Amino acid sequence: MIPNSWVTCHLGDFMDFKNGLNADKSQYGYGLKFVNVMDVFGNDIITEDKIIGRVNVAESQLEGNLLKFGDVLFNRTSETFDEIAMSAVYLDDKPAVFGGFVIRARPSDGILAPAYSVYSFQSSKFRNQVIKLGQGAVRANIGQKDLAKVKVSIPPFPEQKKIAQILSTWDKAITTTEQLLANSQQQKKALMQQLLTGKKRLLDDNGVRFSGEWKKLILGDIANIDSGYAFKSGDFTDCDNGIPVIRMSDFKTGGLDVSKAAKVAKEAVSELDRFKLRTGDFVFGMSGSLSNYGWVKEQDLPCFLNQRVGRILAKKDADQLFITYLYLSDKIQQSILDKAAGAAQLNISVGDLRNTIVYCPSLGEQQKISAVLSAADQEIRALEQKTDALQQEKKALMQQLLTGKRRVKP
Repeated sequence: MIPNSWVTCHLGDFMDFKNGLNADKSQYGYGLKFVNVMDVFGNDIITEDKIIGRVNVAESQLEGNLLKFGDVLFNRTSETFDEIAMSAVYLDDKPAVFGGFVIRARPSDGILAPAYSVYSFQSSKFRNQVIKLGQGAVRANIGQKDLAKVKVSIPPFPEQKKIAQILSTWDKAITTTEQLLANSQQQKKALMQQLLTGKKRLLDDNGVRFSGEWKKLILGDIANIDSGYAFKSGDFTDCDNGIPVIRMSDFKTGGLDVSKAAKVAKEAVSELDRFKLRTGDFVFGMSGSLSNYGWVKEQDLPCFLNQRVGRILAKKDADQLFITYLYLSDKIQQSILDKAAGAAQLNISVGDLRNTIVYCPSLGEQQKISAVLSAADQEIRALEQKTDALQQEKKALMQQLLTGKRRVKP
């Protein structure tokens, strides 16, 4: 139930809509800041300094196209219905205009607190309505008339300001955590650059710094590298007791969710033990985007490797984690790209991977490097989990506040 003090109405009852301007391509690149679809997608709040594009427009075009503090901007078109009418609010007094694929919605004075507008059009109730109103076959579109039909429930102005204040506090906490995450990722990248090239040497178990030259080898000297089996289309099954197979499409950086992988019939893998994956195995893509990689998560079911998916297993005198980090280093990744071939998409062969030149320290130093980088990874994962938790908690709170299920004192 909507609280009695809230007003339910259509957007068209209190908003004035306008499509943006379309200019000749010669007019772009200089002039006033120009809000396009990507600015709307990339920001909840838009200020003049965040806008990248510029357009040169005549004085006669400025009237009606200049943005005003508190204007709400919606994208008119997208490749999917889920992404039409995404919103951003212009919270600046500096002059800027907006493009033809953007709809500007200007609220009547005193109806919406600009800070509250940032959140009100993110609610599931609003999003469900605009998605249903979208049209189009090749691309999804929404127009002014359909936006005007959307129903919203608006709390009193003081309550709007309080809701915005609460949600803004959550946003600041999320932003702070995201910045810590970005810093940790940059620090790990710098550590990899120093540790995996020998520019920075660690201490051994006796507190003595490692010394001596690293050996020049090929990757095949320290690791076994193989690729998967070419399963036939008829091998795949919808049966619940089928065996999962990791394909290129199953990659998710940081892990592989085997439960969502396609399955093949048991008889198709009865003689293929060498393609069986174990928990913790490091696997990577050998076609298309060669930066795809992941680790097999702990699971009850066995799973197998499909063609064009590679696996690296350290040999006896090498550390598995060190080999993994070495493979992911900028130098090795660039070497792989230099060797890759293909016009439509890049491909790398097992042979080329095995012959990739690497520099390798002693096993003891490898293990110390692995420990340091693994600790950095743990810190990154903890910050990722904290960010996800904050975002989910904010989403749940926003759902309650924007529907009146949870009230605040102005």
